[in-house]
This record gives sequence, structure tokens and C-alpha cells, in this order.
Amino acid sequence: MGLPGVRWPDGVEMTPQLDLRERLDLYEGVRPIYLFHPEDSPLRGRRAGDIDFVLVRESTEGLFSTRKAQRDPSADRATDTMLITRAGAERVIRAGFRLAQGRRRRVTLVDKANVLPSMAFFRQVFDEVAGEFSGVETDRVYVDAAALYLVQRPEMFDVMVTENMFGDILSDLGAALVGGMGMAPSADIGARHAVFQPSHGSAPDIAGRGIANPVAAILSAAMMLDWLHTPTTRRGARMIDAAVRQVFSDRKCRTRDMGGSLSTTRMGDAIIAALPR
Repeated sequence: MGLPGVRWPDGVEMTPQLDLRERLDLYEGVRPIYLFHPEDSPLRGRRAGDIDFVLVRESTEGLFSTRKAQRDPSADRATDTMLITRAGAERVIRAGFRLAQGRRRRVTLVDKANVLPSMAFFRQVFDEVAGEFSGVETDRVYVDAAALYLVQRPEMFDVMVTENMFGDILSDLGAALVGGMGMAPSADIGARHAVFQPSHGSAPDIAGRGIANPVAAILSAAMMLDWLHTPTTRRGARMIDAAVRQVFSDRKCRTRDMGGSLSTTRMGDAIIAALPR
């Protein structure tokens, strides 16, 4: 996330981006997953665009809710609390449904309602909110089954809505299906503010080497332009998306993490050159 070796006395990594989410109430974690080229996926038999879904992760509650609780280093146990509030669940679920209305009109709830009472409550709220969106299909999948289906048949997903920790894990799995973390943009959105950044964090182990994949950062910028929601910025977002698609249609245009040889700068230059004029 930041510098993995920089930790609080209790051993937990310092995570300033989580602080931002909580202070600015950025409850809607949006993680789009899109396959630009079939050879970028470890899955066989997929075509470009076959994998195309958005994971919407609640980003202010869930299993992260007690992450700042003080831990007694001499204690022989530690606990974390899963927090699901009605207000928190309703707003992120509605965000998922609104997103689906502009896509293929299907929302999948990912939970663990067969075991956890908090997740049964999350499903209850989902069912209530779903009644407000009669034109959107729904299904409900346990998180372990969702991980299985993402590998077996990711085409079944359009918009996925889930809890904080589940979303954290599944979004990385989704990125692996389309080329890795260098292809994983993200947005954390609230009622007034939003933060856009690649999902992969800072990667200090390759800092200064010029080999990082810049595509997740570039696609995050496109998400920001779309969120600003003016005709000019939305046109800019479409231009960036089109340029990335053009570059990735050529399998030779890849950075080292995806089996290619382009440097960070050369990949960025290729995308700039492909921008529609």
C-alpha cells in the first residue's frame, strides 16, 4: 500500500489511503476489470472483452472497522469486528445498482450469509434495495463460490457488490484474470469527494527502475475524468480508454510484468500516440 516495512508498534502496516477513505467517507470502492487481449489472461479460450465486470466494494466498514483498535502485545488472542450498518450497506448497494443501469443491468451480491449474521443482514438490505431497481437482474453468491466462478466463468459477472475485506481479495483475483495488478485501476468515491489510483500501491521494490506498468494509473485518470462528469472530461475519458484498447490490440506492446519489454515511459508514450485526434 505504502511502504510495507513501515509499521505501527503492533505490527500493522501504515495505510494512509485507508485513512483518506474514512476521513472523506469514500464508501464506494470501484474496481473495473476488463480483458483487452486474450493472451493477457491465464484463462484459456477468452476473447477481448469477454471478461468485463466492475467490483463495488464497501470501503469504510466491514472487517476493517476496528483496524485501529489497540492490541495488547502480551495478550494471547486478538479479534477484529465485522461492522455492517444499514446506512453503509444501503448506499454502496444503491451505487452498485446505479452502475449496473449503465452496463448490462445485472448485480451480484457477494457475501457469506450462510455463516455470518452480519452478512445475512447485508443480504437483507440488498434484497430491500433491489426492489427499487426493477429493471436490474440480481443474484447472490457466497464469497468462496464467487472466487471459484471468477476463475471458471468470469463472463457471468457484470457488477459485483460486496463487503470491504471480500472486495479487497476478489479485486486482486480479478486483476490476475486480465494481466495483473498493472491493469487494475480504481476509484474510491463518496458523496462529495473521490480518490483515483491504481490498485497495486507503491511497489517500492521496483522504484526508480522504469519498469512499472503505468496502465492502471492511466486508466484511473480516465475514471477520474468520467467522474468529473462534464462533456469535455467524459470525452477525455473515452479517448484514454480508446487509446489503451488500441495499444493493447498489439500483443508486443507490453511492460515487463506482462511478458513484454517496454519501459514505463515507452508504454506511456505509446498510449499518448494512440490518443484520438
